[in-house]
Amino acid sequence: MKSVYRVNLAHIKELESIVDAAGVSCWQDTEAFWQQRLETAVFPSTQIDSIVYPNTQAELAAVIAWAGQNGYAVLPCGSGTKLDWGGLVKLDSPNVRLMAVSTSRLNRLVEHAVGDLTVTAEAGMRFADLQQVLATAGQFLPIDPAYPQHATLGGMIATADTGSLRHRYRGVRDLLLGMTFVRSDGKIATAGGRVVKNVAGYDLMKLFTGAYGTLGVISQVTFRVYPLPESSGSLVLTGETNALIQATQILLSSALTPTAVDLLSPDLVTKLGLGKTTGLIVRFQSIAESVKQQSARLLEVGEKLGLQANICREKDENQLWQTLPETIWNSPQNSTIICKIGIKPSESVKLIDQFPIQDAVIHAGSGLGILRFDETATAEVIGKIRRGCEAKGGFLTVLVAPAALKQELDVWGYTGSAIDVMRGIKQQFDSENVLSPNRFLSGV
Repeated sequence: MKSVYRVNLAHIKELESIVDAAGVSCWQDTEAFWQQRLETAVFPSTQIDSIVYPNTQAELAAVIAWAGQNGYAVLPCGSGTKLDWGGLVKLDSPNVRLMAVSTSRLNRLVEHAVGDLTVTAEAGMRFADLQQVLATAGQFLPIDPAYPQHATLGGMIATADTGSLRHRYRGVRDLLLGMTFVRSDGKIATAGGRVVKNVAGYDLMKLFTGAYGTLGVISQVTFRVYPLPESSGSLVLTGETNALIQATQILLSSALTPTAVDLLSPDLVTKLGLGKTTGLIVRFQSIAESVKQQSARLLEVGEKLGLQANICREKDENQLWQTLPETIWNSPQNSTIICKIGIKPSESVKLIDQFPIQDAVIHAGSGLGILRFDETATAEVIGKIRRGCEAKGGFLTVLVAPAALKQELDVWGYTGSAIDVMRGIKQQFDSENVLSPNRFLSGV
């Protein structure tokens, strides 16, 4: 994206009349960090004309409507932390221009119904800011996304980014009670809680979760929240593979109620200073006595199986759960490859042992996880691991990788029978392919 884009000044003026002059930035005037983030989301040589920052939902709707009427495709984003995830946006025609639309200024708290354990906020609100608001009432949103200090609520939904807490609280779509979004034609629609208008025939919240901005631009969300736990404690078991498999099976079939159960690769365990073999990290959160008793029971299981145990308390535990995702996600740009996988939970430990995986965290209860490789990993290596996941009843999706690698292999690797259904849904929601064009499949 080194060539200079000839700016259509008339279009810029029209956009400024919608969001004001401060809400429109031509590509050449855009901050370097935004340029870098946006470039990771588009096909090489694809040029972005401008970035628009609506201040209200009405402005967002007007901008999307304007884009469709003036031959623009739209790349929706929040704070840009996950723009490099998944497929690359590619324009259908050289006559189509591309603009980015950020919801980062739609960041207001709409309502916190403390007694009902629900919260409604605009999609551009940062996750960390929402957690601070909820904490004052002794509540929290049980999600631990990548880049928690900067991730926006809309971005978390668009990428289905949940984290380790999904073991106890399930995924983003299960916590989402309602949402408002702007369609590709600029019309506003609402689904779930606080319903004003819905679209019959679809569970919109499930469709939009993980849709990567291809069906609409999320503008407002309502989540179910939970009381903050009184106490928390974690236990890390490391050791021989078969013993870890047994410990995991015993834990998952027991009456214990952990909030997180993650399997860690040997490299990741070493980086965290917890040992040198595959590890199982388990977190309990409840009243203090329950945390103590449950940790003790799991410790007994580990000792009987000959596993090494590392008990984490209070400050050390908080540091561990902060360092774990940072080790996966906070890597220099263009020097890492990150994939999302899903396999049968019973196959998780075997996968880590079988393939040359650098860093891996797999949620043992669901079989979903994240794999991280350095830049030396090739498309052939990724393909081999993908086939291994598929053989174990799962999948592998490439989230973060250099553009050249994403062009060399199929990012999504989807081989199911629902492709025609996906294209049909995209056609109904966005018949002109305005929103994140071709980010999934051709036409999706």
